[in-house]
Amino acid sequence: MPPSNHAILSAFSSYRWLHCPPSARLESNFVSTESQAAAEGTAAHALAEHKLRRALKRRSKRPVSDYDTDDMEQCTDDYCDFCMEQYEQEKQNCPDTKIATEIKLDLSAYIPHGFGTCDCLIVSDKRLHIIDFKYGQGIVVDATNNSQLKLYALGALALYGNLYDCTEVALTIFQPRRDNIGTWTIPAADLLAWAEVDLKPMAQQAYAGEGNYCSGDWCTFCRAATKCRTRAEAKLKLANYEFALPPLLTDDEIDHILGMLDDLTQWANTLKAYALDAAVAHGKVWQGWKVVAGRSNRKYTDEANVAEAAKTAGYEDIYKKKLITITEMEKLMGKKNFTTILGALIDKPPGKPTLVPLTDKRPALNITDVNHEFTEVTKNESYQ
Repeated sequence: MPPSNHAILSAFSSYRWLHCPPSARLESNFVSTESQAAAEGTAAHALAEHKLRRALKRRSKRPVSDYDTDDMEQCTDDYCDFCMEQYEQEKQNCPDTKIATEIKLDLSAYIPHGFGTCDCLIVSDKRLHIIDFKYGQGIVVDATNNSQLKLYALGALALYGNLYDCTEVALTIFQPRRDNIGTWTIPAADLLAWAEVDLKPMAQQAYAGEGNYCSGDWCTFCRAATKCRTRAEAKLKLANYEFALPPLLTDDEIDHILGMLDDLTQWANTLKAYALDAAVAHGKVWQGWKVVAGRSNRKYTDEANVAEAAKTAGYEDIYKKKLITITEMEKLMGKKNFTTILGALIDKPPGKPTLVPLTDKRPALNITDVNHEFTEVTKNESYQ
């Protein structure tokens, strides 16, 4: 039986082990390290929980963190406001509505020794609402059919099933730094059917370390991804095209390659970073490769002494003064104040056209309008 503070099949990593069952056991061979982004996310979650508990008039001590910023304050305020708004709305239909924060849920009915911690859940007659706070901004998280949230919902239905007759489940991703707030609903009966037919058999396979390895976008945060042979083989299949120039490829081949490029680039960069760390930190010698000093930039050892020496030598024009960046200004003021004070003074020109998958939530551009806009931009730039 695994330690009580660790689930081999976590809800957070469920998207991965549901697609690649053996990966859960394979990861145990690799050291788990917390990135700065993960530590920042942990701090944001702690602050968000504190604010929500205080809004609910529950005891809570404000957490102290090195990651506190105006941006984190605003994001956690927005999250708290959203949860309270959803809670108050539900109470209008059901006075006995219950809200729970950072609640540990038992998932062992479907996953061996499984459990998970839900950021916020609101349960009432007829409806269960799961709200997950995502502070990260690297990847936009979709609420639609989200396995992590579905597992939380299953744990909540098991916990509150005797008190409430929930027929509908709502799953919400609250990701403020990507302006991504999305909710997806599913009948409770359909969720329970998925758990029995799909989840339980796959969880049994994953817990036993059985099943087939499978490469896909779920590999992104897998600790074994760098050395995984299956993933490497999937990426190296591009070699079958012999890196032919685009005119020599069919449209179908280009469609296929486009779907692989982002993950291929990420995999290649991760592999190179692994090889560099092995060489520098552990003395690994890679045949045909060597470690050299990269390019570096000059820097002042002491700016105060530099300024004094320059002034003594008669040089006065040694300072630059400019506004901080828009991002820094927004963090300084907070989003609401920034919009009120500077909103009318900010211009956002059209972004450069980018090719993305159909699953991207941004609306498609009108190509005719795009051609006109960027022709005009090019003309204006040519006069400068």
